[in-house]
Amino acid sequence: MSAPDKPKLDRNHVLALLRDMIRVRRFEDKCAELYTQEKIRGFLHLYNGEEAIAAGVIPVLGPLDRVVATYREHGHALIRGVAMTKIMAEMYGKAEGCSGGRGGSMHLFDADTNFYGGNAIVGGGLPLATGLALGDRMQGADRVTTCFFGEGAVAEGEFHEAMNLAALWSLPVLFVCENNGYAMGSALTRTESEIDIREKAASYGLEAHQVDGMDVVAVEVAARKAIAKIRETGKPMFIECKTYRFRAHSMFDAQLYRDKAEIDEWRKHGPIVRFQGWLLENHLIHDNDVDQIEAEADAEIAHAVAFAEDATWEPVEQLAQNVHGPAPAPPEPTKPAGALVEITYREAVKQAIRDAMIRDDRVFLMGEDVGAYGGCYAVSKGLMAEFGEDRIRDTPLSESGFTGAGIGAATVGMRPIVELMTVNFSLLALDQIMNTAATIRHMSGGQFGVPLVIRMATGAGKQLAAQHSHSLEGWYAHIPGLKVLAPATLEDARGMLWTALQDHDPVLIFENVMLYNMTGKIDSNTGAVDIAKARLRREGRDLTLITYGGSLFKTLQAAEELASDGIEADVIDLRSLRPLDDATIMASVTKTRRALIVDEGWRSGSLAAEVSARIMEQAFWSLDAPVGRVCSAEVPIPYPKHLEDAAIPQVPGIVAAARAMLGRA
Repeated sequence: MSAPDKPKLDRNHVLALLRDMIRVRRFEDKCAELYTQEKIRGFLHLYNGEEAIAAGVIPVLGPLDRVVATYREHGHALIRGVAMTKIMAEMYGKAEGCSGGRGGSMHLFDADTNFYGGNAIVGGGLPLATGLALGDRMQGADRVTTCFFGEGAVAEGEFHEAMNLAALWSLPVLFVCENNGYAMGSALTRTESEIDIREKAASYGLEAHQVDGMDVVAVEVAARKAIAKIRETGKPMFIECKTYRFRAHSMFDAQLYRDKAEIDEWRKHGPIVRFQGWLLENHLIHDNDVDQIEAEADAEIAHAVAFAEDATWEPVEQLAQNVHGPAPAPPEPTKPAGALVEITYREAVKQAIRDAMIRDDRVFLMGEDVGAYGGCYAVSKGLMAEFGEDRIRDTPLSESGFTGAGIGAATVGMRPIVELMTVNFSLLALDQIMNTAATIRHMSGGQFGVPLVIRMATGAGKQLAAQHSHSLEGWYAHIPGLKVLAPATLEDARGMLWTALQDHDPVLIFENVMLYNMTGKIDSNTGAVDIAKARLRREGRDLTLITYGGSLFKTLQAAEELASDGIEADVIDLRSLRPLDDATIMASVTKTRRALIVDEGWRSGSLAAEVSARIMEQAFWSLDAPVGRVCSAEVPIPYPKHLEDAAIPQVPGIVAAARAMLGRA
């Protein structure tokens, strides 16, 4: 064992190890007491019995290294250096908490110590950790990201996706599995066909080790070796720590799944009892040292409780704070060159990506087949040859894993463009999009943002049947913390991306598959566009047609047919589905006094329903007729062409609905 790997078990060091463990144990014992007094609410997952892991690993890290924890993270946060006062105030939900009171027990964040939070989603932190390491690797930063998780996460797909990505891309991550034997209430032997977790990690090519997680010195030795090797090689490492939690899974848990005798037996070999006993037996410390540590911990805890009690509740008026970051300034209009170029929608998107990568070295594209293959819809064809494999990054078929990696990379300063091949596949990444990208800013009290762009193809019309023809953008428009765009025109396909990349929050861009081959002419100097406003694409007086994306040109065609009958329609292209531009919608509806919404999503729970509700709430007294909707039929999209056409909005249906609204059916 080399000198850097070997812990110096002098008096100061062993006292520090014991102090960390006792401090965590007594803090959590107090939290359990406060929970019974209803001062702390929600789920409370205690670390009792597992303290040796955080105490053995975290002090080995440098201050610039990053830590990702799980929902049982109080010990990790305390040992990482997050102030106990701030942690306790967060447990109370007070504004002075480390996450501003927005996260609570399971979501402790602290930017000052590079603590990237607990995560209530089992395995949810694993892709985030790979992304933090990816961002550091791409920026040439000498940092290690350490990710803690329980053995229950090993059954999740995100575990396997993260292991594969970390090994494939040689990312500087230390994965620490805290194997306490029970994923909530089910023993590992009841839920896993292979219970050797170290072997699972090793199967992905990671160097993996197993250690007694109740022995703080053994944990520290393993951590020192692993972290030193990561710094030397840049490759990920894995440590499985065999441990046991003495308390229930959470304070709600009646613990009917294990015998008291089993717990009592494990307690005899607990990390504090074991280490403290060894130190006393070998005269490395004395009883009064333990008394002093406990007294200091109790005093610190009492101070933290008093701080939390005296801390303030965030005013209700600030409820919407930290859902989004500061709004970026609208882009400056580009001066037209006066020369028109013919271009396809596909090429417009490609040129937007290319332009962004030229302008900003932090921008990179990753997704399935975006590189060597050139993209499922040939959008990125040729970009790998121009920018290299590091910035046009082919991924495994692991939507949750690489989307989470994009989130992590964005959090540390990169500007990823994540391509999800189709909206259907995005459902495999929905956990990362909704539970991580959309929530980190809020849960961290504004400390961390996710300036990420996710692109995906959406819509029907290519006879791809039920599993590849969804229009789910309305679902994503339901989620606070996201911004959702639907470029329909060539100018928007070319100009929305750069503006989205300047945003401080995650932006989802939905590209309708039927538009990729659309050809038209745009100014050769077409640049970034404002993504916050809807556009009036045609002006009329008799009714307002509201639509977006692939339905825009059908709606414009329908408006032309209506005009031949003397019916003049405003046509509004929503462009932004979240946030919606209510002002443009209401101005038009107030003028025409009728509204018809065309939406390729299913009628029930559709975006059209949301727009309709807003019109009724804000412009009801201006209406001369009920708001109408033309949406997809309530069926999975069929394969035969005639049935597919019948299932989604078409020009005749839009025209018929508009005429009926005006009493001209």
